[in-house]
Amino acid sequence: MEVAESDKKLRKELSFIQLLFLSLGGIIGSGWLFGVLYGAATAGPASVLSWIIGGIMVIFIALVYAEISAAIPKSGGIVRYPHYTHGGYTGFILGWAYLLSAITVPAIEAIAAVTYLSSFPALSSLSYTQSNIYASGGLLTLLSATGVAVAILLMVGFFLLNYFGIKFLGKWNQYFVYWKLIIPSLTFIFLFTFFNPSNFTAQGFYGTSGGIANVFIAIPTAGIVFSYLGFRQALEFGGEAKNPQRDIPRALIFSVIIGMVVYVFLQLTFIGAINFKTGGISGNNWTGLYSSPYATGPFYTLFTSKAIFATFGAFATILLIDAVISPSGTGWIYMGTSTRVLYGLSTDGYLPSRIHKVEEKTGVPILALILSVAIGSIFIAPFPSWYLLVGFISSATVFTYIMGGVALRHFRKTVKELHRPFKLPVSSIIAPVGFVSAALIVYWSGYFLEMVLVFAILAGLPIYIMFYAPKELKLKTNIANVLGIVYWVIEAILFYLMFVLVLNPAYLNLHAATPVSAPSSVFTYFPILFAVFALFVIGVTLYLFKAAKDGTNKEIRAGLWLIFFILTLAPLSFYGAFGPYLSYTPPDAAPLFFPWDNVVMIIDALVFYFLALYSGYGEEDVKNILREEGVPLPEVE
Repeated sequence: MEVAESDKKLRKELSFIQLLFLSLGGIIGSGWLFGVLYGAATAGPASVLSWIIGGIMVIFIALVYAEISAAIPKSGGIVRYPHYTHGGYTGFILGWAYLLSAITVPAIEAIAAVTYLSSFPALSSLSYTQSNIYASGGLLTLLSATGVAVAILLMVGFFLLNYFGIKFLGKWNQYFVYWKLIIPSLTFIFLFTFFNPSNFTAQGFYGTSGGIANVFIAIPTAGIVFSYLGFRQALEFGGEAKNPQRDIPRALIFSVIIGMVVYVFLQLTFIGAINFKTGGISGNNWTGLYSSPYATGPFYTLFTSKAIFATFGAFATILLIDAVISPSGTGWIYMGTSTRVLYGLSTDGYLPSRIHKVEEKTGVPILALILSVAIGSIFIAPFPSWYLLVGFISSATVFTYIMGGVALRHFRKTVKELHRPFKLPVSSIIAPVGFVSAALIVYWSGYFLEMVLVFAILAGLPIYIMFYAPKELKLKTNIANVLGIVYWVIEAILFYLMFVLVLNPAYLNLHAATPVSAPSSVFTYFPILFAVFALFVIGVTLYLFKAAKDGTNKEIRAGLWLIFFILTLAPLSFYGAFGPYLSYTPPDAAPLFFPWDNVVMIIDALVFYFLALYSGYGEEDVKNILREEGVPLPEVE
């Protein structure tokens, strides 16, 4: 009952408009400043299709959460629903994955603001360019030491805005979102005045290499899906809504639709307005955008070019102001999100209970907020680039969304009497589509990011073992501590070997103008190293299943599908079209060449979707958990 009491202390202050604007504020942030640049660099003019496809896929994901969030409105809901349906093992793994992404978003937004400001000559010392193999051998913009310090100061500002409470955040965020909608809209309207249709054919419709596959690669790696993920804000703040059952579903869906319209027009007009000569870019080389003058401030550079400065110079200055407002507005919202993710993990028992203690004065979980700013700031120095962080954040976040459709169908089956103000039509179709959409987006991120994601997600297991297992599985504390430490040591060794011998970024051919052939040793070491890692993780999981006392191993059994699903992602990615191969199509293509690799990924996702449905907790287990957390249900007879 402690969790239910803690939930009650959260202030019920947010209206529909405030929820909608929280989601819109999350969607229109640094993505509009840099997503169109990296979208064009990756897929050329076809990046317009990337925004449309990505938006539609995210709408399917949002739809399944619309029903769940209306029926069970909980702050930190995305990390709490898996716990309700599949128990602690599944709940922790997905909660940990979500935390990895949510807690780094304020950092990437702060980096974006400072990077854009550096495009102004007087502030150029805030960033510099450095040759980086992650960007196709080109120059990548990084923050200088001064830029890092300014970004951390922005993080402190995000903290203060959240500290003053949800009413303050909801009220003032509205005004910033009005600005964030008006400026991008004016931008694409003005860009139409010097639109050049020949840009859509002269430089290659699908970009430099890769063909249509680039359309899909751009969705997770260029910041496209990252931009759309802001829809979740209405869900994360659901426990603080005045009328959550009515307002959360509407806020989720409308925010994605509005965001898609804005981004499609921005990408369309940016492509049409690019002047390759002014940008110093040779013909037929969209990847040249990475190291061009457009790299620090894409729209600012367009509006300050000599041909249009007289007309739009003043608007360029406004864009610099917006370069602080838009990312900062998203950053302080996401700091609230990461705070509520920590809150949700604590309420589920994975983290100390004091983290979900809510301060009476402000109605904010203050320790969770402090941890959010502290951990987020740590990411800025080693990853001082928007491009370096965006792919990982997108993949980690989208991966957690696989549970939306599973939870929806599970609640339909086990809690039929649950009041559902919004009931999703044809959910038996939309739910698996949402699952598959999330799996495909992760797959398209490429084998490097996907491999890092698999290791990062499973690196959280020792926290579960050392903190949660002694309490809930009755595992002896000393055994749990030793097992957790040994796990970290072994995974660290295996990841180091994998990184050195297999994950050489020089062999990333996702955006390369000239693909580099990976040596034969890569294809020899990968199956050996990954087989050892997979057997190790499965062995630890089976040990937990066997060692759990008093029937508590049912949550390990309920999470077996997730472990095996995660372990299928890396080999499918490695041997698929986005692995270390020279071509997307025969004769030099991967064994699973495009587009058949996508078919295999869809089949894999559907198999694990139905396994997930089958693995969920029984009817009474789910009902008891929901009652304990204050969800009104009929009493057990």
